[in-house]
Amino acid sequence: MDFSQLTDAVASRSYDKIADICDQLMLQIASQGVTFHDEWPYAVHLLGHIYLNDLNSARFLWKSIPLSIKESRPEVAAIWKIGQQLWTRNYAGVYDAIRGFNWSAEIQDFVASFAERYTRRMLELLMSAYSTISIQDTALFLGMNESEATNYVLQQGWTVDAASQMFTVKKHAVVTEQKIDPSKLQRLTEYVFHLEH
Repeated sequence: MDFSQLTDAVASRSYDKIADICDQLMLQIASQGVTFHDEWPYAVHLLGHIYLNDLNSARFLWKSIPLSIKESRPEVAAIWKIGQQLWTRNYAGVYDAIRGFNWSAEIQDFVASFAERYTRRMLELLMSAYSTISIQDTALFLGMNESEATNYVLQQGWTVDAASQMFTVKKHAVVTEQKIDPSKLQRLTEYVFHLEH
């Protein structure tokens, strides 16, 4: 099996491409009738889907992994534990699952990159859902202690009220104004006029 494309993607930290590369390789190898289960990089493949927040594909892949692989490769099960926490929306559990395993050197950077990406996603979620939120809840969502969470969100422009232990969330400016090219509007008008007559 030629995993050079996958190896290159991991080496170049092109983590967003890994799930697709693995899916294509798996289809290609399966179509040739080659047994591949023992050598397959299930940990990387599963994390590739989780990295893209494609939990359905991660679940289907998990179900297709032979039981012997699940039992003999604890890293695969540890990655699936992250997927389970995501599936149940246990935000703090995701961080616990990440920290709760001693990742191999081959996948350590990939897991760290996922953790950063997940923290950014959680921050975006908090910014869209809250105008004020407690320090404790923020720390829970971001998988940090209260001091780390405070430093992190203050760098994002949030403010803190020490007395109430609440953050005021700084919302991103929403750009709603769009400029329409008059020539395009004219062509659209002519096209609609032509259709009506």
